[in-house]
Amino acid sequence: MSVFDRYYKEYDAWYDRNKFVYLSELEAIREVLPREAKGLEVGVGTGRFAHALGIAMGIDCSKNMLDIAAQRGVTVRWGLGEDLPFFEDTFDYVAIIITLCFVQNPQKVLSEAGRVLKKTGKIILGIIDKDSFLGEFYQRKESVFYKQANFFSIKDISELLKAVGFNKITYRQTIFNYPNRLNSIEKPRKGFGKGGFVVASAQKFSDR
Repeated sequence: MSVFDRYYKEYDAWYDRNKFVYLSELEAIREVLPREAKGLEVGVGTGRFAHALGIAMGIDCSKNMLDIAAQRGVTVRWGLGEDLPFFEDTFDYVAIIITLCFVQNPQKVLSEAGRVLKKTGKIILGIIDKDSFLGEFYQRKESVFYKQANFFSIKDISELLKAVGFNKITYRQTIFNYPNRLNSIEKPRKGFGKGGFVVASAQKFSDR
């Protein structure tokens, strides 16, 4: 049993305990999320982001988490990001929020996202910036989840996206203080370098 299947209740409860972190992250993602478009969340977990953002379809390898996501109204499929069970050119956008640091083969996951995207579809990545204060904090923190994570820097993400055929990369950042010190929603800013949570948005090459 994976750590996410074993501790799925603890994972979901984190968002209630850290409400302003969660709400701040949602605001940053909303700024780049296509509206009225067909989306997929890879690593949907318990559906916290998909439900709040209106992402209809989610895939995950944790059955226990998928059960909760389904209760939140998300259409779910069991599967891995490295082998998405969808046809080519299916989605207008693919969201991968935090999940990339937990997968076995990040480049393959991004490549699969590109495969299932429509010709000029968008990929939206939410990451904890490895080089940020928050990335350093989580790398030190004793967590059943983050001790298994492979964090990425913005340079890492940029190189991975370009390697599998994405361009026009833009960034939004949020979380400018430690989670236990947040008492309000933080407004997203463009770029990166200050915020611990960064949203990268990129477009699939039109000639792919």
